[in-house]
Amino acid sequence: MMATISELIENAMHSTTAGFVGVGLIFIYMAVIVGTALVRIYQNTQEEHH
Repeated sequence: MMATISELIENAMHSTTAGFVGVGLIFIYMAVIVGTALVRIYQNTQEEHH
């Protein structure tokens, strides 16, 4: 996973402005996915305790 992220960053530095923005949006998308997963996991653990 870290190799993929570092490769994305490295390629973004050598890319056009549009490519750099695209990589930024990929990071935001990944953050939303991870954040949503964490919220759902937290909600699931709260339901099991009731």
